[in-house]
Amino acid sequence: MKTLIIVTHPDIENSVINKRWIDELKKSPDKYTIHQLYQTYPDGIIDVQREQELIESYDKIIFQFPFYWFSSPPLLKKWFDEVLLYGWAYGSKSGYKAGGKKIALAITTGIDEDAYSASGKYKYTMKELTTPFELAFEYIKADYKGVFAYYDIERNASEEWIERSVPMYLGFIERLN
Repeated sequence: MKTLIIVTHPDIENSVINKRWIDELKKSPDKYTIHQLYQTYPDGIIDVQREQELIESYDKIIFQFPFYWFSSPPLLKKWFDEVLLYGWAYGSKSGYKAGGKKIALAITTGIDEDAYSASGKYKYTMKELTTPFELAFEYIKADYKGVFAYYDIERNASEEWIERSVPMYLGFIERLN
């Protein structure tokens, strides 16, 4: 079964890591379907039924995005609010359509990993900062598989640094069992 990669990057053309990951994923169309929210919905109006049908069609789903203000870009938050509805995603006998699906996050950050620690600049780990996502996925009875985070892009945007991330990200996706 193919993996659905929901990419939410408001400026993908100027991205270094997310754009590179998309380019690599596109080399394996038999394994990955890439769904870019900002390209699909430039006006921010989400086709809820289409998105729900898309989610129902995959067993593995990755939400790929840059870390914005200790969360996701705004369109992904809107997507969660509008797509994961009562009666479909939770709360009724016909709900839990995403239940049992393997779901994970793939996050890029501009700051180094040490900043995301109890003794670091931001006082919390990435796991702690992504707890709301984990709770949301548990609430809809999805099988949350954690977060792949790639750090320090602002300081290490070299081609070598970017290329180093590619096999790590693909390995993370392949291990989602």
